[in-house]
Amino acid sequence: MRNNFMFTSESVTPGHPDKLCDQISDAIVDHFLRQDPCARVRAECTVSRGIVFIAARFSTSAKVDLPHEARKVIKRVGYDQEDFNSKTCSILTSPQGFPPQKKAQFDEHGLTEKEIARIPVDSQVTVFGFACDQTPSLMPLPIWLAHKMARRLAAVRKEGVLPYLMPDGKVQVGVEYRKGKPFRVHSATITASQRSSRKPTLKQLRSDIIEVVFAPIFDDEAVKPDGKTRVFINPTGVFLGGPSHHSGLTGRKNAVDTYGEFSRHSGDALSGKDPMRIDRVGAYVARYAAKNVVAAGLATECEVALSYSIGMIKPASLQVNTFSTSKKTEAEILKLVQTHFDFRLGAILKQFNVRHLPSLHPEGFYRRLAAYGHVGRDDMELPWEKTDKAKLLASS
Repeated sequence: MRNNFMFTSESVTPGHPDKLCDQISDAIVDHFLRQDPCARVRAECTVSRGIVFIAARFSTSAKVDLPHEARKVIKRVGYDQEDFNSKTCSILTSPQGFPPQKKAQFDEHGLTEKEIARIPVDSQVTVFGFACDQTPSLMPLPIWLAHKMARRLAAVRKEGVLPYLMPDGKVQVGVEYRKGKPFRVHSATITASQRSSRKPTLKQLRSDIIEVVFAPIFDDEAVKPDGKTRVFINPTGVFLGGPSHHSGLTGRKNAVDTYGEFSRHSGDALSGKDPMRIDRVGAYVARYAAKNVVAAGLATECEVALSYSIGMIKPASLQVNTFSTSKKTEAEILKLVQTHFDFRLGAILKQFNVRHLPSLHPEGFYRRLAAYGHVGRDDMELPWEKTDKAKLLASS
């Protein structure tokens, strides 16, 4: 277990070019799955000044207007600059459509045990799930605070509190730990983009951000800033931001999507792929297992690592690490995890209903996941965030 240290995590607003790409890619996934839950989809996106490029490969009979989906996301995020907006930006697409895959055409809700045992994964990956007792959502405090601050930064722009802001923003929060527990907020850096390089002044911007973004998020937090906390607002000066000033790419913010580097995460992107991809849903089920271990009081930190190989049904490797914080031996906890969680692809599809969630959320399901993290969310009812097995684990 780590003792005395300082740790920082980053979050970004939905207008960050990388996150814009993630949202476009996942909006495309949503739209395909609403029409055909058995669709196989891969969607990659990149943005730059005045241009969006989408490469999509899909096996389905469903039809999706890729530029239309991209423009809806750009408008929703709030880009209305002359050189980048939903109406005039150029959108290039490279769609590759194939007939529906027969092996994907099944109803997971009626799968028998034998049928689940015949559904292999079609990619190879090692994924990680993590949980700890630092926050109510069982997430590390640095990424929890960073997401909270990024949300607030986006909200004050959208609500017109600070109308001079643009959608692009970045946040980094540092937390000092003593004896392995969060002790104080060490530092925070907020980089906010603005419409004009002249208005407001940097002094006014910094004052506004501290007053309406930084300070309010700690009202209901146990760990707060103190007199030694260092706060940096646009430390390099005026930041205009957005695709007009730096490019974006799907899948480039994996730490923001998961645990803010406090725990390991897969190198594979989570956004832009259908939920039959084990490199996406495997990360969700690993989080589910780790969160239930911590919720059960078996450990204050838990990491579950799953390694999948192409063509196999079960993970080739399952590891549990409690970082010397567990009440039982790791061998005992591993056995409990093996007994009470099913990491096979067919079982994940059946339990989490992941192929049908977009049709239950017309406003977008995977698109919403693409900003502020795929795990630890308290604003969405995510099946992998449930702690419904905690009592069972605690009593075993």
